[in-house]
Amino acid sequence: MLIEVTGDILLSKAHAIAHGVAPGDHMDRGLALALRERWPAMAKDFRHFCHVKHPHAGGAWTWKSSEGQFIVSLLTQEPAASEKQHPGAAHLEHVNHALRELRHVIEQEQIVSIALPRLATGVGGLEWSKVQPLVQQHLGDLMIPVFVYTTYRADHAADEAQAAGIKALRP
Repeated sequence: MLIEVTGDILLSKAHAIAHGVAPGDHMDRGLALALRERWPAMAKDFRHFCHVKHPHAGGAWTWKSSEGQFIVSLLTQEPAASEKQHPGAAHLEHVNHALRELRHVIEQEQIVSIALPRLATGVGGLEWSKVQPLVQQHLGDLMIPVFVYTTYRADHAADEAQAAGIKALRP
């Protein structure tokens, strides 16, 4: 079930947070930067993964913190042409494939709730009106809360439990 909320996704109580990046991304802009600052080991592990596996856009990479927080990096953007350049734009085809991968991750890892931003619309450059139907298609029928942070409010925790009509997201 998709639930639109307003707030700071970094304050989410969801079991997992998904975000869009490019293969080999330095995570130096947008939500990726905020995640890198909060979990430096995640960014280091992502860079190692990219150097070893050479992933392509359209996939997903999962990382879990020592506290049990899942971060799912969706490869929605084109990789940078060189180490010194920024990644390219996001493409709907990559978003489509990455969301399909995200659904597999949710099912395989038994994730009980997930938060995501308006995927690929910030640094990725896509329009939400084109991305939102893909989110609905791939995640809309899940029987878990899928919190879509449609409006960012710094340092404001969305009341996800109330929005989902449940007592709490985590025991």
